[in-house]
Amino acid sequence: MSMFLGIDAAASGLTAERLRLDVISNNIANANTTRTQEGGAYHRRYVVFEPRAKNSNSFSSFLQQSTNKLAAGDGVRAVGIQADTTQGPMVYDPGHPDANAEGYVERPNVNIVAEMVDMITASRAYEANTTTINAAKAMVTKALDMGK
Repeated sequence: MSMFLGIDAAASGLTAERLRLDVISNNIANANTTRTQEGGAYHRRYVVFEPRAKNSNSFSSFLQQSTNKLAAGDGVRAVGIQADTTQGPMVYDPGHPDANAEGYVERPNVNIVAEMVDMITASRAYEANTTTINAAKAMVTKALDMGK
């Protein structure tokens, strides 16, 4: 077992949470976008995570996958960014350039309050992973100092 498994797992968490923060920031930036290149209002996006398996070709990894167990220190990875396909609120604004025949405009399905809560959660997770790396670094340093 390596001393660096904790650092590796936390580093994967840092990468995943940074992507999540980027996606949340994009959602907030597009909270008023009623016209996209795909057509229609902007739909909020979210990141999908899954556990990351180390050494996926090793025998121990095969055994863990076959018994549905995860080893400590495997970490996390982002597998994709998906769009929330729920329809946004329809607002009556007949003068808007994106209004339909009845005068309604579909607004983005971005809830600013929910996005801010997600941003705080992602920020705290990022901070926790940073703390984990610093603690692991301190333990490695102390272990090296004992050898002197």
